[in-house]
Amino acid sequence: MRTLVARLDNDGDVLLAGPAVRAAAASGEVVVLCGPNGRRAAALLPGVDRVVHWHCPWIAHPAGEFSPADVEALLPVLAELRVDVALVLTSFHQSPLPLALLLKLAGVPKVVARSVDYAGSLLDVRLRDDPDVPEADRALSVARAAGFELPPGDDGRLRVDAPEPPFPGPYLVVHPGASVPARTWSPDRCAQAVRALTEAGHRVLVTGGPGETALTARVAGAHGVDLGGRTTFAELAGVLRGADAVVVGNTGPAHLAVAVGTPVVSLFAPVVPAARWAPHGRHVLLGDQSAPCRDTRARECPVPGHPCLDDVTPAEVVAVVTELTGVRA
Repeated sequence: MRTLVARLDNDGDVLLAGPAVRAAAASGEVVVLCGPNGRRAAALLPGVDRVVHWHCPWIAHPAGEFSPADVEALLPVLAELRVDVALVLTSFHQSPLPLALLLKLAGVPKVVARSVDYAGSLLDVRLRDDPDVPEADRALSVARAAGFELPPGDDGRLRVDAPEPPFPGPYLVVHPGASVPARTWSPDRCAQAVRALTEAGHRVLVTGGPGETALTARVAGAHGVDLGGRTTFAELAGVLRGADAVVVGNTGPAHLAVAVGTPVVSLFAPVVPAARWAPHGRHVLLGDQSAPCRDTRARECPVPGHPCLDDVTPAEVVAVVTELTGVRA
């Protein structure tokens, strides 16, 4: 049995597909089809035999120009995989049907997905409901609808193959960035939190990607250790694995932290529902979940002052870190 698991957006989304991948892997080989921004996470998922990445013009943001040639080039790749079944995993606002059409054109005999829209013969198994459950559970339900189940002893938590921590503990991690600006605590608030955590006796590492070095330097200041742009995604997993807790917004490293068993202080903007997107592991949620931006899916904060997150004080973060420190999944 060879199964294709498709999740075409970002690293965090791919991490949330992990339990579904492991369920499929219990019955044979698994190929993950992901976007370019998800391949780093796919490479860390247990149960993955091969990763294929493709920039999907109806999922990726920014989408770029639609190219018929790019879509046509995917068909022989899908056909060459010779999969027996495909699981198309999407968020509630995404449609699985365009990819289902391509899979059928490539000769995939069985395609399973969740779709509130009529799918005709594009889906062989169609889940019609859209439950307000954690995204990882939602993805796992698609795998179960295809006949897959987690192996005995697998509790369905997020999991990755992470390296050993590169630094001795104890330490905390503050990760200030996110791909969506509306989901970030302001840099000044993050910098104040790093100072407050340091004054409370913690060693604080500040992490970020290559494009976030100015942000991490500002947030680390004279108090934190700036690791911005200095780790690969896999190395970041090791750093998070060694932390006592991680302070982070709604972004991929939040899911990566719980996947390595580290508790999360989640600064969660309600532009998407926490019931679906909060870290799928031990966490404490901070932020006004009833703010006016709730469920807007806004990428830029629509409310002056960004009150849903910036009303959270560094003292609150210190108190929650004190509650979580030393508690590991």
